[in-house]
Amino acid sequence: MARGNTVWARVYYRNTTGEELRSVLTLMGPGGRTVELHCAPAAHDEPGTCETPRVPSSGTPGSATAIAEFVGAGPVEEAPLLLRAGSERAPGARD
Repeated sequence: MARGNTVWARVYYRNTTGEELRSVLTLMGPGGRTVELHCAPAAHDEPGTCETPRVPSSGTPGSATAIAEFVGAGPVEEAPLLLRAGSERAPGARD
């Protein structure tokens, strides 16, 4: 998401599994700049959001991308990846 010279990432979720989940929301900007936020979606059917801090944009509009990953419970090396979703530039967007 962007407003003026500020960018941030947001993911909306609904955890209907009844189990503990973990998620990581990553905002990547030009020059290797990255903001990463760990979220713990509650184990109930209520909608929720996870949002990175808003940071100054150091590139052109549309130069930042975001990825949200949701994994199951358990040890990190054994937790199954349940969902990976990423942002995509709008058709016709310029660098």
